[in-house]
Amino acid sequence: MSTKPVSPNVNTTVNSTRSLRWISRLGELVNPVPLRWIVLVPAYTAVLIASRWMAYLLRFDFNVPEQEWLLFARHLWGVITLQIVALGVFGQYSGILGYFSLPDLRRLLYASATSTAVLLGLRYEFVGLFAEPRGVILVDGLLALAGVGAVRLACRVARERFLGTYARRAGPARRVAIIGAGDVGANLVRELHSRPGLGLEPVIFLDDDPGKWRCQVHGVPVAGAPEGLVKFKNKYALEEAIIAMPSAPAKRVAEIVKLLQVEKLKFVTVPAIDQLTSGRVKVTQLRSVEIEDLLGREPVEIETETIRRLLARQTVLVTGAGGSIGSELCRQIAAFGPRLLLLVEQSEAQLFEMEQELVKLGYGEIIAPLIADILDGPRMRAILAQHRPAVVFHAAAHKHVPMMERQPGEAIKNNSLGTARLADLALEFGVERFVMISTDKAVNPTSAMGATKRLAEIYLQALFARHPQGTKFIAVRFGNVLGSSGSVVPLFTRQIAAGGPVTVTHPDMVRYFMTIPEAVGLVLQSCAQGRGGEIFVLDMGQPVKIADLARQMIELSGLKPEEDIEIKFVGLRPGEKLFEEINCSDEHYCPTQHPRILSFGTAPEEWAKVRAALEEIGKDLHGAEPDRLKELLQRSVPEYTPFDGTVATDAIPSQRPAGPLPAKIEEALTPGQTVLATIQQ
Repeated sequence: MSTKPVSPNVNTTVNSTRSLRWISRLGELVNPVPLRWIVLVPAYTAVLIASRWMAYLLRFDFNVPEQEWLLFARHLWGVITLQIVALGVFGQYSGILGYFSLPDLRRLLYASATSTAVLLGLRYEFVGLFAEPRGVILVDGLLALAGVGAVRLACRVARERFLGTYARRAGPARRVAIIGAGDVGANLVRELHSRPGLGLEPVIFLDDDPGKWRCQVHGVPVAGAPEGLVKFKNKYALEEAIIAMPSAPAKRVAEIVKLLQVEKLKFVTVPAIDQLTSGRVKVTQLRSVEIEDLLGREPVEIETETIRRLLARQTVLVTGAGGSIGSELCRQIAAFGPRLLLLVEQSEAQLFEMEQELVKLGYGEIIAPLIADILDGPRMRAILAQHRPAVVFHAAAHKHVPMMERQPGEAIKNNSLGTARLADLALEFGVERFVMISTDKAVNPTSAMGATKRLAEIYLQALFARHPQGTKFIAVRFGNVLGSSGSVVPLFTRQIAAGGPVTVTHPDMVRYFMTIPEAVGLVLQSCAQGRGGEIFVLDMGQPVKIADLARQMIELSGLKPEEDIEIKFVGLRPGEKLFEEINCSDEHYCPTQHPRILSFGTAPEEWAKVRAALEEIGKDLHGAEPDRLKELLQRSVPEYTPFDGTVATDAIPSQRPAGPLPAKIEEALTPGQTVLATIQQ
């Protein structure tokens, strides 16, 4: 005789769970933590007795009849026992003494309301046995709530002010102004008040919103706008300032930094908004203002649902997963809930760090760290055959321009041949989308690195044209990313720390800069809207003069350019350009669905011709001279002009995409004019 499994009743399950919760709370009364009982029960008892005594006095206008005092004494311990039990049932003995916040206050309110409701019920049902006045019961409930809450709050204050790590000050507190009276600024002031050991005393807020002026936040007045620093500095004896505007535009942050520098006021800033919202750092983890804070741009609007539909519950592979771009790709992709995220990286140390970070963020179950070199054909074939990824992000590359200029064979092998082989495997194993991270240095390249990236772009376009129903091959170009390994910002930081000089290649050199999260977000957006064969170019805003960048970084360090730190111009290095361009001369502009993503198309080369060129150039990578390899590269990439050491400033105005452009991006797509104006200034 077979029996069918009986499905549990949902209501029964819920009721059982609730019962277990109540039993657990009651168990705390039977087997409590001794210290909490020793401290809390006597304190609560004294407060509750005092509350009932005061309730009687208030009810009878401080002239309590003798019979009412007898009633008070008769029911005192029964009422106190009921209130003590209610506090235990609602978890007032399970919390750590020194911590008390809104959730604890809510449970305390429930306990007080429950005991008051029970007493009122007894008052109406058993009036002969329990005849206390209604006013006494209600007032007692309110006073008990306030008194018990005061006990818990006193424990918290004692922990923060006298017992905590930051409870004691090493010396007099420094008077600081908080710039930004929003949520972040308010949280910062609350934390500084609770941690006097940090040695910072907030005395005023400064905010751009006139509606907040002459108001207070946690007892700290909002004195006015940051532009009033001149008068506020002396009036309030300010010693430091904290910029608490993590979501403010970089332009506004730069203006405030300039004001602080003029007033010679020391300043720091709160962490970035993405770090605060993710919980990776706290608002009190202050840091120096970095050049990234001044070069960043307006937040990019990303269509997350489109990306989620592409990546959710899919197997995604990222090459170069330990690099600057690859690691950020992994972070953002993991947040979209893929079924499996494959981290391909040849550096064991970088892969381990990336794995540990993702595990800490809670993505350990969906990641697979794989040590592999994209040039290892059998290994990559095995990975794709086993996991069958739907999307591949190819970020592995050699990118150091002067180094690749001296050994172009390595750049060709990794950037061109490696990409071609990986693309062939992606097509063979049915990858739906293949996104290669390219560079603006691939446009009319003067470096071997840029030429190898351009050759990889040409190969992907030719391969897609040969198999238009197969894998969608996409390339995404962007400029320098702030904070990436090998970029100019870390180099300048090290040189300033060493006392200089700060080396700049040319006084007129300009570059585009993006933040890594911004660039990766737009890469994901490009992947979602790509149809195959496109070259997407990210709108990188206005170019930055490298000499000005050096001066800003020196000033942020509290030093003066040319006085404390020398700026030394050393000349262009092999392969470097004075400026970067947006598109090749034969590429035409195509509109996209995103205002910060540009698309350029060109007629694809014949696949057989490109394939033959790759085979020829790959025959003698390690035997041929660098100049010979560059000559072979130039045959495959006609726009490649090997570096000869000259600076062609007269070519700058010609940096303009071909074809008509929408008016709203006209300025963004004419960087040549902007660069020329910058140089003339």
